[in-house]
Amino acid sequence: MKLFPKKSLGQNFLINQGILDKIIQAVEVEPEDIIIEVGPGTGNLTEKLAKKADQVIAIEKDRRLIELLKEKFKDSNIEIVEGDALEVDIGNLLLSSISLAYGRKVNYKVVGNIPYYITSNLLRTIFEKWPKPKLIVLTVQKEVAKRIVAKPPDMNLLALSVQFYSSPEIIGYVSKGSFRPMPKVDSAIIKLTPHATQHAIEETERFFKLIKAGFSGKRKQLINNLVKNFGIMRENLLKIFEKTGLEPDIRAENLSLNQWIELSKFMEK
Repeated sequence: MKLFPKKSLGQNFLINQGILDKIIQAVEVEPEDIIIEVGPGTGNLTEKLAKKADQVIAIEKDRRLIELLKEKFKDSNIEIVEGDALEVDIGNLLLSSISLAYGRKVNYKVVGNIPYYITSNLLRTIFEKWPKPKLIVLTVQKEVAKRIVAKPPDMNLLALSVQFYSSPEIIGYVSKGSFRPMPKVDSAIIKLTPHATQHAIEETERFFKLIKAGFSGKRKQLINNLVKNFGIMRENLLKIFEKTGLEPDIRAENLSLNQWIELSKFMEK
């Protein structure tokens, strides 16, 4: 049966073997690893991952592909799960994994050639709802990858949201000709290494409340956005800026991650 990618699901199947190998290299697959693959498509990457990992759990939303994948990978170390990666209970999937069944520690990594439109939601879901993975390697839109690794003076909400939880690195770029059907834009392979330590829930909530307020008015001075959103007197904010070494006229895109974290410590919840 010939399957045509669904435009509604943003499907673009990666067919370039060299790029597939580059992804495998970036994932640094170890024999004890469990791999959660988001959107296996026709299974090109899945097959390569399974040769190196303990187990691959491939989550596919497109029902048309499920039987094809299950037939292709029957009697293997690959589990095909039908569902939306944004909604699947990853914790339960890992609890039923081969590694846990044999009493071994789980080294779990996330891999995926993901539809462009779910990038932000997927990353937020992984960081906020999934057990912390050892590594995340995704193929995303080139411009999105560049936004994720941004530094001052080009910081943005996506960069801060990802960098709060992990250290991102662009491994390489992927031309649109590497996919079928061919998308309109190029892609990039991005590797995210989650930070060893995690922030307390209260600190996390305060940080995200702050950065959303800070970027609420484009091209406006940070202090004006914070006055408007936090209801703090300008004079009090100026004192906080002085304590944190920030200039009064600084804009949100000019602060580094560490400066945002430091500033959040002085802000009310």
